[in-house]
Amino acid sequence: MEIVFLEQPLRFRMATNENISATYIELLQKLIAISSFSKEEEKAAELIRKFLKGKKIPFETKLNNTWIKNKHFNFLKPSILLNSHIDTVKPVDGWIKNPFGATIEDDKIIGLGSNDAGAALVSLLGTFLHFYERDDLKYNLIFVASAEEEISGKNGIDQLTELTTACEFAIVGEPTEMKMAIAEKGLMVLDGEVKGKAGHSARNEGVNAIYLAMVDVQWFQNYQFKKINPVLGPVKLTVSLIQAGTQHNIIPDSCKYTVDVRTIPEYSTDQLLEIIRDNVKAEIKPRSTRLMPSAIDKEHAIVRAAEKIGIELFGSSTLSDQALLKIPSVKIGPGKSERSHTADEFVYLQEIEDGLKIYKKLLEQVL
Repeated sequence: MEIVFLEQPLRFRMATNENISATYIELLQKLIAISSFSKEEEKAAELIRKFLKGKKIPFETKLNNTWIKNKHFNFLKPSILLNSHIDTVKPVDGWIKNPFGATIEDDKIIGLGSNDAGAALVSLLGTFLHFYERDDLKYNLIFVASAEEEISGKNGIDQLTELTTACEFAIVGEPTEMKMAIAEKGLMVLDGEVKGKAGHSARNEGVNAIYLAMVDVQWFQNYQFKKINPVLGPVKLTVSLIQAGTQHNIIPDSCKYTVDVRTIPEYSTDQLLEIIRDNVKAEIKPRSTRLMPSAIDKEHAIVRAAEKIGIELFGSSTLSDQALLKIPSVKIGPGKSERSHTADEFVYLQEIEDGLKIYKKLLEQVL
């Protein structure tokens, strides 16, 4: 299969032996060519909706979120949510290729959002459409192309809570090499401030807030929580920002720092805050606590289906829209997590082909 990306205006030329995956590779190229930073996804949402109109598939929208239901949707049946996102981060320094060029070379697509999570998005959409006409499914299927995932924004999947909570479980599309994450760490961001007392640095006076904060930083570096999740491992604490001082000859009376806390289901937010506050000198204020850890029962039907067809299971330390879903969920998709948010981000064409095949095979086990 030969696919050639042409310059604007967008046109795509394919070999005569066009197959199903070529349709979704073309769609991915078009998505990459559109800037769709978080909170700026209007054109990407329009493209998805135009694609669905071309397929004569009715859809619903809210802000930049778009969703569709299988043709023979039955309210008496349980539903499976298929979800991935249309937004991207901004390109980092170091890009050699055009981030919006959707360049195809060496059997891979290079472009911003190709790996995270364009490949998963189009593969899940292709899988949904594969089952769309079926009238004998045990489950309904709902596909959601959501916005603001990269910033866990409140105008993304959070806007569709009534829809998502009505589903039995979710398959979230993210780059996992088609391994299945059956648990995902949550995120809590903490801001801390240690108070000292100002003084002249040349004299033996004042209380240096930096020195006090260093004790806290060392505690965050060395502390180990007793409970460990069998899939995700322990809670992870990282002091990621620190700020103090105004000039070289004044002892600082304040030192502020930020802590990135990757959470596990074994601890509630309140429990973690209590332990941390009991052990540090700073006044600790949680900046964000809404991104919760998730885990699905290993005996769940979708997990058993994955094991049956040989999909590897793992626990994920990176966030996705799973953190905002209030139903059981798994995370699986084509691409590789390490390529996300990197210069010259790419995904292999074969990964999209494999993604379509494995998603279909996985759902056939439960549908």
